[in-house]
Amino acid sequence: MKRSTLPKLILTVFAFSASSLAFAAPVCTKVPHGKWLTQPQMKAKIARMGYRDIKVFQVSGSCYEIYAHTKDGKRAEVYFNPATGAIVQNNVD
Repeated sequence: MKRSTLPKLILTVFAFSASSLAFAAPVCTKVPHGKWLTQPQMKAKIARMGYRDIKVFQVSGSCYEIYAHTKDGKRAEVYFNPATGAIVQNNVD
């Protein structure tokens, strides 16, 4: 009975660790933090891209991450390279 419990436990642990990786922020840059665009610079760049109603602006791993609306009014979660301001990942509802 104990033999069948161990494989189930290993499978469960693997499933939880794999699912947590799915929610991790992407790797956006390897540039040191001191060379990133400042938050005001990045917010201005994001506004020029057409994003509005920014609800969240935060550092997430090696990214700037926002929750906002697109110029079309769709909700978006966007990850940016903080050194260049380029979009790395864009999740739009």
